[in-house]
Amino acid sequence: MKAIKITEPGGPEVLKWTNVPDPTPAPGEILIDVTATAVNRADLLQRQGHYDPPPGASPYPGLECSGHVAELGEGVQGWEVGQPVCALLSGGGYAEKVTAPAGQVLPVPKGVSVVDAAALPEATATVWSNIFMGGGTATSSNVFMIAHLRPGETLLVHGGSSGIGTMAIQLAKAVGARVAVTAGSADKLARCAELGADILVNYREQDFVEEVRKATDGKGADVILDIMGAKYLDPNVKALATNGRLAIIGLQGGAKAELNLGALLTKRGAVTATSLRGRPLAEKASIVAAVREHVWPLIENGQVKPIVDRTLPIAEAAEAHRIVDASGHVGKVVLTV
Repeated sequence: MKAIKITEPGGPEVLKWTNVPDPTPAPGEILIDVTATAVNRADLLQRQGHYDPPPGASPYPGLECSGHVAELGEGVQGWEVGQPVCALLSGGGYAEKVTAPAGQVLPVPKGVSVVDAAALPEATATVWSNIFMGGGTATSSNVFMIAHLRPGETLLVHGGSSGIGTMAIQLAKAVGARVAVTAGSADKLARCAELGADILVNYREQDFVEEVRKATDGKGADVILDIMGAKYLDPNVKALATNGRLAIIGLQGGAKAELNLGALLTKRGAVTATSLRGRPLAEKASIVAAVREHVWPLIENGQVKPIVDRTLPIAEAAEAHRIVDASGHVGKVVLTV
């Protein structure tokens, strides 16, 4: 088969579509003929040499894919060869074939094309595992897994036009939350508003702490989903409401910062930081099962949809990385195999 190899750490030009050995499914795994994959920030970091795959994972980039079941590993039940699926991966999505633990495979939702389904696994699993919790239905008593977002609360999403951001907006609105977003242009904010965002902040021109507090009558955000890390730690704490929860899922603004514990204590606030790729298989399987139970119905009834900025052939992975690195896209950039 062919896959995108990273020939050495560096820029997009180090991504090469080349012949590699075919994977074979181990017990408990499913072999997938890949139709499409999506570009994530983690792929850019891996290409640069800053984010190695977990032990035992494929060395090729790609944290999600869609396609069709090609072969079932020993002990796998409930799936059929030829069935359209998408999957959460630890790596290897930029390829013609990939293996995935059966617990990380999902059926393609009804009404979604196999290509567009490649944009779903990473975003839905990341958002659900940080903001939602299983139990009840996504439109009634359901709350978020770590940050416990509840109906009527305010969620602040940094990078609202990203793949994660566009999914977070839709899911939060589906449970009856109010959504504030930050983005770097009027066009991106307009797209966020189309998805249901209520409070729009241009971070290049406005102070998000001031704008969120103003829009909430001084209360602040009950939950913040943050991709920036260190750069936004202090203002995020300032933007939190009493009993607010800050969920950090990215470090685009650095990894080290001083935390004002006094301010956090006064607000009875909480700060969590999580990643998805390196979690144990059982944890990822639990997250994927919750996504299938609670998010898939919302996709199939049209309340939530994958947001795809554009699709490119896999041989143009370097160009896709340039696009994502420039941050001019909205939603996901998808690569077709």
